[in-house]
Amino acid sequence: MLLATDCRHLTRLISMMEIHNMRTYSLPMHCSPLSKKIRHVLAMAGALTLSTTATLTANAAEIATDPGDYVPLPEGSTLGLLYLQHASRDSVYANGDLLRGDTGLDTRIGLARFIHYLDIGGYTVNPQIILPFGRVELKAPFGPLEPTSSSGMGDPMIGATTWLVNNPDQQKWFGFSAFASIPAGKYDASNGPINVGENRWKGIFQAGYVTGLGDDFMLDIIAEYATYGDNDDFIGMRREQNDSQSLQTHFKYLLSPQSHLALSYYHSFGGETTVGGVRQDDALDNSRWQATFATFVQPTLQLQLQYGQDINVENGFKEDQRINLRVAKVF
Repeated sequence: MLLATDCRHLTRLISMMEIHNMRTYSLPMHCSPLSKKIRHVLAMAGALTLSTTATLTANAAEIATDPGDYVPLPEGSTLGLLYLQHASRDSVYANGDLLRGDTGLDTRIGLARFIHYLDIGGYTVNPQIILPFGRVELKAPFGPLEPTSSSGMGDPMIGATTWLVNNPDQQKWFGFSAFASIPAGKYDASNGPINVGENRWKGIFQAGYVTGLGDDFMLDIIAEYATYGDNDDFIGMRREQNDSQSLQTHFKYLLSPQSHLALSYYHSFGGETTVGGVRQDDALDNSRWQATFATFVQPTLQLQLQYGQDINVENGFKEDQRINLRVAKVF
């Protein structure tokens, strides 16, 4: 139920958007139904910004892993990766309910990622940097937001994985990762959630376990925990976010020494936001699937193609489909 105090905050939000955009917006009687949409426009701050993730999903894991990410290359190896993704969405959910009305969100995202593997004290470690770029486009009006877009560089990320278990003979690996997202990407406060940068720090931590299942199958299980700094200028207000968690699994079938197929499942929890002191009731409980085909076209050059979509969305845009392409070069 929306309280009168919430309506006052929503009126403040619209007033600030009028100041920034020099437009006039109306607030319907009793703050409904527009109020519900406005609350979830704010909730879309994570969904509409450019996530610095390996597969760049909205409303999902901060770093969405691929099959085999937690199997390290030999020490001394350097890996360069280019990720490209197109995803489309035309429906929005609030507390599990579909919000009526036309809407559309398309993302065309890229990542440049550079990784080096080395030995530190007997452990394999891979320091890396991730540089995101792309375009986010809101294709139809959504609450007080008119169709708009943002493009440019997103927030860079630095981090590393340390393998506590690295046993290729027994086909068992276990690693712990820590990443920091640096608020250096393009950000326009007047655009609110329609930005490629997030104007806040993030810390992302993962633990990943991989095991072989016979000669031809492998199972990856990754748990993630993310914590967030505040965005101190979100349409003139402060945006805060609770910590979020995710579980990621990959089941991989080895077609040959060069090629594999995989089926992945991602589930994200938590991450409720507060804007201007008002809780948004937008915690995640979202899931999606993804299929992968990867092959080495040369001994040191791998191509990977992925297709997937959301299964269930509690809050946020529901992804109709995504197509990912990854090029990996080993040096």
